[in-house]
Amino acid sequence: MPSRRQFLNAAAVSAGGLMLSSPTAFSFAASADAAEGPMATRPIPRTSERLPVIGMGSSGSFEVGDSAADRDPLRDVLKRFFAGGATLIDTAPSYGRAENVIGDLLAEGGWRERTFLATKLGATGRDAGQAQFAESLRKLKTDKVELLQVHNLVDWKTQLALIDDLKRQGKARYSGITHYTESGQDALAEAVQATKPDFLQINYSVISRGAEQRLFPMAQDLGVAVLINRAFDDGRLFSQVKGRELPPWAADAGITSWAQAFLKFALSHPAVTAVIPATGKPDRQSDNLLAGHGPTLTAAQRQSLIDMFA
Repeated sequence: MPSRRQFLNAAAVSAGGLMLSSPTAFSFAASADAAEGPMATRPIPRTSERLPVIGMGSSGSFEVGDSAADRDPLRDVLKRFFAGGATLIDTAPSYGRAENVIGDLLAEGGWRERTFLATKLGATGRDAGQAQFAESLRKLKTDKVELLQVHNLVDWKTQLALIDDLKRQGKARYSGITHYTESGQDALAEAVQATKPDFLQINYSVISRGAEQRLFPMAQDLGVAVLINRAFDDGRLFSQVKGRELPPWAADAGITSWAQAFLKFALSHPAVTAVIPATGKPDRQSDNLLAGHGPTLTAAQRQSLIDMFA
């Protein structure tokens, strides 16, 4: 995802409402630092393995060179990511040098065993898919990934069959299908209905809510985990709230920035398993991680945000 701007504002106090999802929809991982709060986790429906609700994308942010100026901020991003209790990192062969950089830094930091690593297949044909995955493993410096996804539905029938074979071989633990635009959601829904993958990944934000119509109910019915990309709508949300104070109920929801508000909006839908905002900025990583602490938004708070952008 492209880099986004962040606007941190002081929050005021107001009344809350009923939770959109039940209080048992997530649990909290232990945290030694109560001041920062625990990271919430949610179950992967197929296995009940729990994932921290804040993950990280890598498009744009990890497409860098080898210099210290390029990589030092990303080392700090990853240190904060793991220290905050997060585990899920999403990448793809098409994200420039992102797989190389992630592989190098995970190995350097000794973080691979703490990572729920996700990448993608974006090839046409089984042989091309196999070759692409082998190259991803080489770049990522690993012999397996936790999640292997078909990127934007490219040759999805062939590639999902390959992913199922790779799962049987122990090269991947979960299968998935992705897209990033509302125009692709009907085709994504058809693929999910036909193949019932373990995960789907799609765009969702306060101003792009098409996934609510078909994909989210389908995921809940079929027991498919949902990852959210573009929760900031490629930064457009930040430009629309520039100079505006947070909603009066923000403090009740534990929100201290617009980034947290937008991430919590996505997380407040009960179909969503985790969000994966991309950043190469350490301070923004810390801010994003705070959205995984405390309550999700109530139905009234969600509607308040929707009304702001109507």
